[in-house]
Amino acid sequence: MFIQTESTPNPATLKFLPGQTVLEAGTADFPSRDTAKKSPLAQRVFAVDGVTGVFFGTDFVTVTKGEEVDWDAIKPAILGAIMEHFQSGAPVIEGEAQAASAHAEHDGPDAEIVVQIKELLDTRVRPAVAQDGGDIVFHGFDRGVVYLHMQGACAGCPSSTLTLKMGIENLLRHYIPEVLEVRPVAA
Repeated sequence: MFIQTESTPNPATLKFLPGQTVLEAGTADFPSRDTAKKSPLAQRVFAVDGVTGVFFGTDFVTVTKGEEVDWDAIKPAILGAIMEHFQSGAPVIEGEAQAASAHAEHDGPDAEIVVQIKELLDTRVRPAVAQDGGDIVFHGFDRGVVYLHMQGACAGCPSSTLTLKMGIENLLRHYIPEVLEVRPVAA
């Protein structure tokens, strides 16, 4: 098994490509060791000292490290953990746990606007940020403000504010006049 790595716009994250499917659909975000209980793969990666976050896409694993460690020191251990996992035959996520990439539900007077927002996110935004090892999920819409949750490489990325304001906000405002602003939300 050969695992490729790619840098991301976030210097604290690396994207690992195992050359096979990680998740059949969606994404899964593990922003801390405590959230990884249902994922044998995430648990193995968190066992590497210095790992602070793990994120799965359909064909990649994004790993976030703490400031105190260098990639050169932990990258071989992460590669080993991912390789061991796939060779073990264990599931990526156990049991009934689902990939948590679904947008938040929204009904009410703005339901039609929210459908348009989600469609633009799914067709224009999410594929682009997946290339960088992350995901952006709809969290809410209130009085012209779209709330988005950033995951994987996008969470904590120095350029995420610029991506939100100059990229996503401009895109949504162009197609949906009711959108006035885009703001990030924490998990």
